[in-house]
Amino acid sequence: MQYFQAVQEGKRRASKAQMKLFEAGGFSMLTLTTKKVSGKFVPVGEEEYGAVIISDDGYVVVVVDEDGYTKAQSKAAEQDEAADTYKKLLQNGTEQFGGDKVTMWAREYPVVNI
Repeated sequence: MQYFQAVQEGKRRASKAQMKLFEAGGFSMLTLTTKKVSGKFVPVGEEEYGAVIISDDGYVVVVVDEDGYTKAQSKAAEQDEAADTYKKLLQNGTEQFGGDKVTMWAREYPVVNI
């Protein structure tokens, strides 16, 4: 797959995740649309799993693929607000991410339980 095709497919997948997170929390933005696998850019995975991380600004709810690459994120919030958004995301059918870390941009974040 060419880079441009990977970006276009990844954007479609990430936009779908963004809408699910928007429905749960009222705010969502795209994060990654591609990831590097074996030295080649590929679109983020089709799968959608929810997780919570702590950023420098607070708790952030993310939707990730099976490898833990973020596709969409909420705004940074206090723990209670993030927990409410996360709970709604799960109630709307998104499964909990089973890994212990996620990748957002070039940084890895541990998954937190709230």
